[in-house]
Amino acid sequence: MNISCIIVDDEPLAVKLLESFVAKTPQLRLEASFTDSVEALSWLREHPVNLAFMDIQMPDMSGMELSHMLPEGTKVIFTTAFKEYAFESYEVSAIDFLLKPIRYNKFIAAVEKAEQWFGRNQNVLCSQFNVQSSKFKVQSSMFIRVDGELRQVNFNKILYIEGMKDYVRFHIEGERLPLTTHMTMKAVEDALPTDAFMRINRSYVVRLDKIRTVDRNLCVYVGDEIIRVTDAYRDAFERYVQTV
Repeated sequence: MNISCIIVDDEPLAVKLLESFVAKTPQLRLEASFTDSVEALSWLREHPVNLAFMDIQMPDMSGMELSHMLPEGTKVIFTTAFKEYAFESYEVSAIDFLLKPIRYNKFIAAVEKAEQWFGRNQNVLCSQFNVQSSKFKVQSSMFIRVDGELRQVNFNKILYIEGMKDYVRFHIEGERLPLTTHMTMKAVEDALPTDAFMRINRSYVVRLDKIRTVDRNLCVYVGDEIIRVTDAYRDAFERYVQTV
């Protein structure tokens, strides 16, 4: 049995430990690791997996909150230093609960429980990539955390996205102020449909069908902003313009 998995934990050392455990467990295939729960959710919408090893206490979005937003068929093994979360973890149908510091014998016992679950639900394991991935590839929105709350943003309402170090601003049609969230531009690009959005310089991603004008200097007019296409992105943008 081959179970695809991800690791989500805001502690880099905890991630490295779990990665070492997965590496020596042949029935597991690690697809990605994250120290940011919001980034993990964005990635999962395009790349559903069978199993998530997930910390509970994390900034921006807790593992418990994230567990309610996972793609259908993705099961959870929670990892935490706080045993008082054990009961709550079973309320969300987690496969197991691993208390830190995690030992490999406990880890492998939890993996065996996952094998048993997927063995009883073989259709989930087999169909996840040909059914679930297609389902999530046609998604029309994404969740971002703004001022402590999760906001659902419709892709067709986004004008452009502006990067500012570890934060990004979503400029939304009809919204007076942008929505600011803790997220990287790479995570934004991974979450957006590639046929509708394009990065045109280091700090900006634009919704292509919201562009009003492109002037002779390759400056893009979108919303109330004028954004210059920089050299690193010029070829890809010019190819797009020529095919429209």
